[in-house]
Amino acid sequence: VQLQASGGGLVQAGGSLRLSCAASGRTFSGYGMGWFRQSPGKEREFVGAVSSGGTTYYADSVKARFTISRDNVKNMVYLKIESLEPEDTAVYYCAANWGYRLSTWSSKNMDYWGKGTQVTVSS
Repeated sequence: VQLQASGGGLVQAGGSLRLSCAASGRTFSGYGMGWFRQSPGKEREFVGAVSSGGTTYYADSVKARFTISRDNVKNMVYLKIESLEPEDTAVYYCAANWGYRLSTWSSKNMDYWGKGTQVTVSS
């Protein structure tokens, strides 16, 4: 599975953004798909994920503002971020994993990574 994230940019605080991740590979629908983010000087952190069956799971810090969805026909995964905060500034990465429960996802157990997309939130 190859992944390509897009949709990042410079946004004012309070705004919203939708990131997209295009996946290639005929087994896409069987993978859990998710998002991580990494700020300068910090470790890559889990944001949220969606299972092959459509169940979602989010980090507590973002669950009120982040929404993940997937389209298995288009091989796409989306991350909608609302009420953006300067603390959301980071490079956002999409990732794929086969088999792990969403609640156990970490940057150490993903099968595939996409190149990140930068999100910058101005105050």
